[in-house]
Amino acid sequence: MKESKGWVQGLILVLIISLSGVIFGGTQTMENKPPIPARVVAEDGTPLFTARDITGGQAVFEKYGLMDYGSVFGHGAYLGPDYTAQYLHRSVLAQADFYAAQSGAGGLAALDAAKQAAVQARVRKEQKDNRYDPNTDTLRFTAAQTAAYQRLKADYVRLFQQGNPAEGIPVAITEKAHDPADNWLSAKPQAEQLVDFFAWTAWAAAANRPGLDYSYTNNWPSDDLAGNYPTRSVVVWSTASIGFLMAGLGLILYLYRRFNLHASGDELGYQQLPGVESFSLTPSQLKTAKYFLVVGALFLLQVLVGALSAHYFVEKNFFGLPIQNLLPFNISRAWHLQLAVFWVATAWLGTGIFVAPLVGGREPKAQGLLVDVLFGAVVVVALGSLAGEWLGSRGYLGKLWFWLGDQGWEYLELGRLWQVLLLVGMTIWLFIVYRALRYRLVREPGRSSLSHLLLYSAITIPAFYAFGLFYDPSTNFTVADFWRWFVVHQWVEAIFEFFTVVVISFLFVSLGLVTERSATRAVYFTLMLVFGTGLIGVGHHYYFTGAPAIWLALGATFSALEVIPLTVLVFDVAEQARVLQRAGVKFQYQAPLKFLVATSVWNFVGAGILGFIANLPIINYYEHGTYLTPTHGHASMMGTYGMLAIGLLLFSLRTIVRPEHWPERLVNWSFWLINIGLAGMVFTSLLPIGFAQLSASFAHGTWFARSFDFINSPLVQTLIWARMPSDVLFILGALLLVVSIVKGVLHLRPAQAAATSPAKASRAATY
Repeated sequence: MKESKGWVQGLILVLIISLSGVIFGGTQTMENKPPIPARVVAEDGTPLFTARDITGGQAVFEKYGLMDYGSVFGHGAYLGPDYTAQYLHRSVLAQADFYAAQSGAGGLAALDAAKQAAVQARVRKEQKDNRYDPNTDTLRFTAAQTAAYQRLKADYVRLFQQGNPAEGIPVAITEKAHDPADNWLSAKPQAEQLVDFFAWTAWAAAANRPGLDYSYTNNWPSDDLAGNYPTRSVVVWSTASIGFLMAGLGLILYLYRRFNLHASGDELGYQQLPGVESFSLTPSQLKTAKYFLVVGALFLLQVLVGALSAHYFVEKNFFGLPIQNLLPFNISRAWHLQLAVFWVATAWLGTGIFVAPLVGGREPKAQGLLVDVLFGAVVVVALGSLAGEWLGSRGYLGKLWFWLGDQGWEYLELGRLWQVLLLVGMTIWLFIVYRALRYRLVREPGRSSLSHLLLYSAITIPAFYAFGLFYDPSTNFTVADFWRWFVVHQWVEAIFEFFTVVVISFLFVSLGLVTERSATRAVYFTLMLVFGTGLIGVGHHYYFTGAPAIWLALGATFSALEVIPLTVLVFDVAEQARVLQRAGVKFQYQAPLKFLVATSVWNFVGAGILGFIANLPIINYYEHGTYLTPTHGHASMMGTYGMLAIGLLLFSLRTIVRPEHWPERLVNWSFWLINIGLAGMVFTSLLPIGFAQLSASFAHGTWFARSFDFINSPLVQTLIWARMPSDVLFILGALLLVVSIVKGVLHLRPAQAAATSPAKASRAATY
């Protein structure tokens, strides 16, 4: 108990420090967000647009799912341009032409070198001068900026009204007319407000913060003509983060080895490991089978729409089939992200339902009914949100787009109604887990055991997902993005790691691989590392989105330290493998363990190595919004959370399926095909394109790296085609996994009155 008390105090201290850092950074973000001026006027006072136009344009951007086509402030998809970078670059070119025309030349190119340099210097100065007056809440454009705005507005409105299938802008459907011949944004006011929003993001990206020598976005995007270069803070904190990483890694590895802070099986003597039949099952555990069927279906669909989305980069149809108008890139990409969240979350929900009676030791009354109710909610939310995203992005839902359609935020595309229902479903799941744990919770001394940690981790899942409700279409983009990453980063990379670490420890204890005392110490140690680095590590998402520079210091330092818990997890998995090897007995859970091993490897490679590369501020300045981000995303999301979800699913499924009907060979084939396919996808295509795009951004600016001139270049097109064999292998692996799930679900074991693990039964006999 004394040892446990020390671990609890240490974890609480880490949480206090980490949450204090997040709160401080969040407060600074709210206070120093880029202002949205009440009015933007020309130099002579002529009105150009208003705050309502800016927020209206942001709503249009969200409504039509443009964040799943292109991006602003570097956040979004990668087929279309980054509109902040593109508008800024086109604007400075137009301004230079404006001044060249004043001198009698036909354009900037007609001037001699000296005059060109003078014009460009004037344009740079005007971009950096902040003409926003907080007293009158007015932003004043220069004559050149006004001329550029009017010229670009006409160009963008024409583009969105006419569409451009060659660039993935479909001839799509508006609210008032549903003829496929109609255009995507044919309502001119919508297109005009969209341009106003782009203009505001470009102004925030170039104009210096009051009293400082860098812009609201810390001088992102890179653009020589706009005077945007890396700030001193970007360089300083890149250097400091490497030093903190080395110091932290050395300290933690010393403590890990010095005090043996891992879950060890040495104390067990490597006795005979239990088989599947050693577990007794409850009706609610058997009902998780249908959850796993849904996981398989959603996973396969996610893989297929992901392959389609990748294909759009080389052909805007599908091998000649005119599919773009039916399923344009922005919708296929939104589905790809949402399905990933749904199938991974459903696998975790099913595993939580399975593990809870195992821990609690008994089945509460009507538990199966609650499991069925939750299952219905999961299906309704999944199907409803996917349908809503299609209808909303195509303009069919009118003013209900935010509630029923596509909210327009990457990873949180689902309409607000579906988001609320999903939160309700998580709350029901929490109640289900609590009911199953309650019997053990009230009988265990103290509140720091593994069973209590399981309950705490379950509570945080709906609690942190609720942060996604803290914004609406009119919320300042920087503030909304702050809360979005609370879900995308904190919920996934901190809270679900909390839940996962505890669940896996319970599984190892239940299998008799480690003692509960050893597992509890390892859990507390791991959680200190996860929360101590992951919570503040969210800051790397805020470097260049209009948040204050304090996030460069916080994010750079703690994002670098996030590599440390990933390294420790690799050691833990290696230790478990050592236990099994020394046990020298047949182990029926080899397939789930393979996916857990793959999780640790991909976690270190994807979230650790690739994440560190992408999150180092000086690299992130040039790569932000480029292919290195999805390289890190695919390796860490699928490699870590996807593999983990499959591993947990297979553990549960292996236990409820009759041993003689377990499709071990199919599962093994799916394991190798999925992992080889993912590795090929990442290292033969995504990573090389990412480095090429990084080089292009450094040499020419972000605008060029995100342009269709770059995407359509022979090198990039070849690298995209090169991923096809890997995609095929991955799809085959996903298909075999689905077949394995179906085959297993058709042969379930019978239920007993209470769930009992062999390890728990052994302890009960001893007592």
